[in-house]
Amino acid sequence: MDIQKLQRAVIDALEDVKAQDIKVFNTTHLTSLFDRVVIASATSNRQTRALASSVADRGRALDLSGITIEGEDTGEWVVVDLGDLVVHIMQPVIRQYYNLEEIWGGKPVRVKLLPESTRAAPIVSDGAYDDADQ
Repeated sequence: MDIQKLQRAVIDALEDVKAQDIKVFNTTHLTSLFDRVVIASATSNRQTRALASSVADRGRALDLSGITIEGEDTGEWVVVDLGDLVVHIMQPVIRQYYNLEEIWGGKPVRVKLLPESTRAAPIVSDGAYDDADQ
């Protein structure tokens, strides 16, 4: 699967469950194990689990195999491994302490340059969006 489409799908899955401070890092120059690391924050243990579930479900919808999730038991830091992309979903205090952004270094991938969202297009009636779709 194209890495940009995968990263867009992951970002959509995270945004669907209201993840905060989403950052994507290109790791191709640092490791051959995966191409991207996504780091996101959640406000509660329940939300970290919901975010991980959303990401895993999106991966399954894209027919990815071998999806693994670690850390759901505590919910403070949940890791979802999608093969070419690894997602870290963390409580803000844990995220600040471990500072993964520094480990993966460099600048985050500019999300504005990613392909269009993987979400279904809103239903258009009479050439205008419904108020609920905006």
